[in-house]
Amino acid sequence: MGKDNENGARLAVEDVNKEGLTIDGKKIKLELVGEDDAADPKTGTAVAQKLVDEKVVAVVGHLNSGVSIPASKIYSDAGIVQISPSSTNPDYTKQGFKTTYRVVATDAQQGPALANYAAKTLGAKSVAIVDDATAYGKGLADEFEKTAKADGVNVVAREATNDKATDFKAILTKIKGKKPDVIMYGGMDATGGPFAKQAKELGITAKIVGGDGVCTDKVAELAGDAIDNIICSEAGLALSKMEKGADFEKKYEDRFKTPVQIYAPFTYDAVMVVVDAMKRSNSVDPAKILAAMPATNYHGVIGNIAFDDKGDLKEGSITLYNYKDKKKTVLDVVKM
Repeated sequence: MGKDNENGARLAVEDVNKEGLTIDGKKIKLELVGEDDAADPKTGTAVAQKLVDEKVVAVVGHLNSGVSIPASKIYSDAGIVQISPSSTNPDYTKQGFKTTYRVVATDAQQGPALANYAAKTLGAKSVAIVDDATAYGKGLADEFEKTAKADGVNVVAREATNDKATDFKAILTKIKGKKPDVIMYGGMDATGGPFAKQAKELGITAKIVGGDGVCTDKVAELAGDAIDNIICSEAGLALSKMEKGADFEKKYEDRFKTPVQIYAPFTYDAVMVVVDAMKRSNSVDPAKILAAMPATNYHGVIGNIAFDDKGDLKEGSITLYNYKDKKKTVLDVVKM
């Protein structure tokens, strides 16, 4: 997913430079500084410090909440805008920093949307919950659990694995004995695919629901035949439901010769929101860009972008999907 995000940012930078950007009477050329945080909090904070030392004017990132949260203190101390296209843990914007923003809905919306779907549409009376013990996976699972219980669903098991695990048979065997109607998995596609595959191999027929971390094309490869059993969510509209989605998709595929995964349009818009703040402040000074951010009202690929006082979107959407012939298909859209 990281490359997808980087491509979205690159496309935005190229579009701005092609169109031409003048700030305070000077022609400005944007430069994209790409760094890999390896989805690791320690690497992520080192990357954050490096970007601050390189005097970047704003940061679009990080991909995962588990990295965005520790990195956010470094950007806050430096007074640099951090706008994440894909970090969904609610805690990211609850730290009191004036520098943290995001252009996606949060797990406080995504978890309940999944839980409500399990209870009300799938008719689940019991669920088992497994997470990968990351800020993202555990956070999403916690939000799911709260809503599931509020909906009167019995949580028959709550288990944790880790984000490098490959063998889930012990956890799944334990869960199988509890006979849940639905299993919720909080984690990424690299573990979610094998998790679903091994569940099917053990004869588990319960639907597996997960968040945006598993809602990828890659999970279809990793899950094999078990992909038919997965229902997942994304913290935003599907590309096909975005007003400017078709144009973006064509432009992206023409440029990178690969399909959009999930968050490229969100990353594209995150860059454009920073550029919008530059234009409104008529400055490339990080402090002035930061001061302009709260008044953002930008109409982008993903829709209208305006922020509340924490840096979250005022209006967010959650899209639910299943897979048909290994292709993601929209099941439902929940406006938050």
